[in-house]
Amino acid sequence: MINSANARSISDLYNTEKNIVYFIPKYQREYVWNKNNWESLFDDIWENDENHFLGSIICINQKLDSIDNDRLELIDGQQRMTTLFIFFLAIYKHMSKLKDQIEDEEDLLEFNSELLNLKYKLLLKSDKYSIRLEPSYAARNKEDFEHLLSHETDFLKGRFRRSDNAGNRRILKAYRYFGNRLGEYKPNPKDVDGDYVEEYVFDIDQSKQLLKKINSAVLVKIEVSNHSDAFTLFETLNTRGVPLSPIDIIKNAFLNESEKRVKGSIDINFEKWTLLNNNLLDDYIIQDRFLRHFYNAYKNEKSIEVKGKTRATRSNLIHIYDTLIKKDPNSFFTKLNTSSETYNRLIVSNHEENSKGLTGALRDLQNIGGATSYQLLMYVFENFDLENELKIELIEYLVKFFLRRSITDLPPTRDLDKIFIEIVKDLHESKKYELSKIIKQIESLSTYASDELFFEKLEGDLYEENTGATRFILCKIEELNNKTKETYTDLWARDDKNKFIWTIEHILPQGSNIPPDWIQMIANGDKKEAKKIQEEWVHTLGNLTLTGYNSQLSNLSFAKKRDRTNKEGSFVGYKNGMFLNETLKEKEQWSKNDIIERGKKIIDLIKQYV
Repeated sequence: MINSANARSISDLYNTEKNIVYFIPKYQREYVWNKNNWESLFDDIWENDENHFLGSIICINQKLDSIDNDRLELIDGQQRMTTLFIFFLAIYKHMSKLKDQIEDEEDLLEFNSELLNLKYKLLLKSDKYSIRLEPSYAARNKEDFEHLLSHETDFLKGRFRRSDNAGNRRILKAYRYFGNRLGEYKPNPKDVDGDYVEEYVFDIDQSKQLLKKINSAVLVKIEVSNHSDAFTLFETLNTRGVPLSPIDIIKNAFLNESEKRVKGSIDINFEKWTLLNNNLLDDYIIQDRFLRHFYNAYKNEKSIEVKGKTRATRSNLIHIYDTLIKKDPNSFFTKLNTSSETYNRLIVSNHEENSKGLTGALRDLQNIGGATSYQLLMYVFENFDLENELKIELIEYLVKFFLRRSITDLPPTRDLDKIFIEIVKDLHESKKYELSKIIKQIESLSTYASDELFFEKLEGDLYEENTGATRFILCKIEELNNKTKETYTDLWARDDKNKFIWTIEHILPQGSNIPPDWIQMIANGDKKEAKKIQEEWVHTLGNLTLTGYNSQLSNLSFAKKRDRTNKEGSFVGYKNGMFLNETLKEKEQWSKNDIIERGKKIIDLIKQYV
């Protein structure tokens, strides 16, 4: 399995006299280290003695003597090796700034020699252009790497094209982190005349000492001759990097088992896996959930069932999929990939194959937090030829179920998987789809919330207890009752920071310091009474609306909130044309009775909806 395992210094791994290029295969995940990892590496090296141990890497090498090999496929260790390359580059840039401080010719000659030696750790000395490390293609890593060398430094100036927005991704963020650490100044140093001067913490001597420590640091370099051996080791030796997610390990198991059965199939199977990843939006949370949902939906089939595993959980997921992959990796993957396509149509509500009605229903299910039901929907959509209207009818029922559950916490979250697994089992056995039966199964549960409890919760401090459900209710009421196209807007839209543009607005302000004009309005100037009213009613539905200008309304008086306009003169307060604000736009004041009355009207509208 292992050709060799030797402790190598970083200087040896980046040997200037050898034409070694480390390349990260395209099926590897992207560079994911962050500030905590960069800081840890920097401090580990600087604060410890020379020859500090940094962990291990795994390379595929067809020959035994890897130090003379030209290209080594880096299977494990890309995070460390990529970071060390960037660290070296930042040190080169920093030390280049220090040259002007060297006056002695002999010292300058030695310093320049050290810089040149450092340069050829990063570029092959033989042609002065080949980069010693080739990053992953994932998440534009290779493109950003080339941008760094070609446009952020003068190593390969102008040789590669610019990478759009590279500065917002991790390759350049890592480079800036190391540059900033190296560029820190000593606190208020003085020269011989007592004047303050700027002097780097990492001056010439300290920078040379840091470089020496990096060069002497040690990695255990494990060499194997094929992908199968590499993947086996990969799962156990990822000791210092970011922990592998379940889907990383399952992917490796699939590639490994497929490669064992058909040599040379790794590229084709990686492309297959990439398509599956794309279906799941390359999101670890969605991928993990899909893998659990797939097993829960299909465990009743003999080809999928894993003995003793009645439900997929985060703790048993890897075991389940490892077992399934070893049975028949390709047949299993075909079924898995088909379901990933169905799942894609569930999570991308505006998918091109979804009708307008289906898009709206799926959007509502997503917004109310109904993802647990995707296992049921995936099974139903794949096994029953339902008309579009029947699909929408099922989803709309689930939306109302999750709204009720979200408000009352019944059934409890821990029971949701069990409910949908049981329904799928019944569908599998009966081979017959009936929405009425599904509704009966859900509502027959002893923990299903009654209408009485649901409406009682709606009358309480809903915002404080469940902001997400409160937002859904307000948005849904506006959507169902505002039929004016001129004032329609996407109340679920987000800004470039992924925050909701339209947010919940408290009509009576919720802050602890109630403004004087509000105290006068709601309690005739009685501060204590105003506080009591606020505590009892501020978070109830009657006191809540939606606005795209929350920060501009805030603690303004009621009249100013009502009449607020933007710089173009358009109303952004309660006269903005929203259905939710119909009872607000003509009012001259706001009182406890107004909150109670408006709250009752909103709850009546919810009763009509559910």
